[in-house]
Amino acid sequence: MIPISKPLIGEAEKQAVLDVLDSGMLVQGPRVKALEERFAKVCGTEYAVATSSGTTALHLALLAHDVGPGDEVITTAFTFVATVSSILFTGARPVFVDIDEQTFNVVPELIEQAVTPRTKAIMPVHLYGHPCDMDAILDIAQRRNLVVVEDAAQAVGATYRGKAAGGFGTGCFSLYATKNVMSGEGGMITTDDEAVAERCRLLRSHGSRQRYYYDFLGYNLRMSDLHAAIGLAQIARLDEFTARRRANAAYLNQHITSVVTPTVQDGCEHVWHQYTVRVNGGRDRDAAVASLSEAGVGTGVFYPMPLHQQGYIREIVGEVRLPVTERLAQEVISLPVHPQLSQADLEQIVTAVNAL
Repeated sequence: MIPISKPLIGEAEKQAVLDVLDSGMLVQGPRVKALEERFAKVCGTEYAVATSSGTTALHLALLAHDVGPGDEVITTAFTFVATVSSILFTGARPVFVDIDEQTFNVVPELIEQAVTPRTKAIMPVHLYGHPCDMDAILDIAQRRNLVVVEDAAQAVGATYRGKAAGGFGTGCFSLYATKNVMSGEGGMITTDDEAVAERCRLLRSHGSRQRYYYDFLGYNLRMSDLHAAIGLAQIARLDEFTARRRANAAYLNQHITSVVTPTVQDGCEHVWHQYTVRVNGGRDRDAAVASLSEAGVGTGVFYPMPLHQQGYIREIVGEVRLPVTERLAQEVISLPVHPQLSQADLEQIVTAVNAL
């Protein structure tokens, strides 16, 4: 079976972990600082703050911008639950807008229509590694005096008009084991705002600047040096990993003819965290997934039920209609695109998909 994802763990990652174990410095230390500096460089930002996960990165970023009870955050329902969980953790309310069927990302015009006096922030999601239309989103944010917190969990290395995802507002990344750059578990916040960076640092570590002295109520959401060591070995190969993903996606786009293949908008550089096709025309997505499995091709469905239809979220936001989101949730299938695919794997994937 060709897996939908396969973390690339080599000797560099293994040795990095052993070096940390030998050092005796296991908690947040020099490797975390080094990973933060490298991430800031990749994203073109002044600061980066490591956290325990992508979810906690989003949570702390919102808190650092004083998002809280009574506020609204405009976002997409076609995303992993952490996007909305982070909003709810603050006591704010998510407001969902529909997405573009080509990019799977939020439609800026719909963001504009959703702004109310309670709106505090916009949280665009660079889904599957394709950047959102950040010019339009930033224009809305600036005119309406709104915060932009980018959910770039799947988009490390992606660019919009030459600028890196995570470098437009306050960026939030996941370093979960299946991500393009991973540390096993972890997250990263990127920003040019020194005050936001400092608040995130304090929030992740009990609100403490000095040991045993606390400025405010904080959390224990630090990254360990063990995780950071893996992340450093991985981010050193980001360009290589991204080039392989792009080459694999290009091959699939060129040879798959039986389903709707993904596109890349002008001015965007996709990093293909997921390569997501659409089965439509009345075909049964579950049957297609089963057929691909029988042909030895692993798949993923990201995401089968939009968040506005999830029971507890529906109780909070009420009945919301998002026609494009709801339709695409029934059509999407993600295929393997990870860097470890061989030419034979790519050919097997194409043959299986074209036989649907």
